[in-house]
Amino acid sequence: MAVSNNLTAILNFIAFMCSIPIITAGIWLASKPDNECIHWLRWPVVFMGISVLLVSLLGFVGAYWKKEGLLGVYLVLMAILIVLLLVLLILAFVVTRPNGEYHVPGLAYHEYRLEGFSPWLRNHITSSDYWGRIRTCLADSSICPKLSQEYITPNDFFAAHLSPIESGCCKPPTICGFQYTSPTSWISPSNQAVDADCFMWNNDPSQLCYNCNSCKAGLLGNLREEWRKANIILIVTVVVLIWVYLIACSAYRNAQTEELFHRYKQGWA
Repeated sequence: MAVSNNLTAILNFIAFMCSIPIITAGIWLASKPDNECIHWLRWPVVFMGISVLLVSLLGFVGAYWKKEGLLGVYLVLMAILIVLLLVLLILAFVVTRPNGEYHVPGLAYHEYRLEGFSPWLRNHITSSDYWGRIRTCLADSSICPKLSQEYITPNDFFAAHLSPIESGCCKPPTICGFQYTSPTSWISPSNQAVDADCFMWNNDPSQLCYNCNSCKAGLLGNLREEWRKANIILIVTVVVLIWVYLIACSAYRNAQTEELFHRYKQGWA
């Protein structure tokens, strides 16, 4: 039984180490300017990582001090956490699979269409119930103002690899035919294209294109890129956790069998 407990303790140390990349990925996501404006998306991965850390510590304590009750609780809780992580991964993959970006010839950056993204994601982030708060948060951020410091000439700007949110919120859509003055200041043409975003653009730094569909699409594009990067870390970590959990279950069963066999021998003695 001592061998099984030692093995379980080692496995829980590995699970403890797995919590570190989960927490790191969650903090990275939460630190992004766009996620700062969407509060309910900021911390779920961090909470999951902390939960894995605490549960793995519980399992380590149970194995090291031979507390079978704690090991049983650990196995149940870890199974729940693995299921929740799998659900989070599947949900994140499904809602970030559609991609609303399109390439504008002659420009280094892409632009984004709202219709190209997941309907669920669109409805939960860009609806009128949420967008007012998100729009205010984006306008108060440094996302657009910093572009004027980074790009001076039109050539610099049009050759820049803008993030989706910079492309969608900080400038008018290319189809509108505006003339470049600075990254956040544009001259309206005499004949604008028939696109609602063209009429929403305003050179006022507090307005810009924050009310545009292109800005909403840019925000979704940013979320998509960030969550798909985080998913790579989460997938690898979940695979390791499942492997650790299956071996821990086997070690726990072996320990139970050894204990029953030991009691059976004592009874006959």
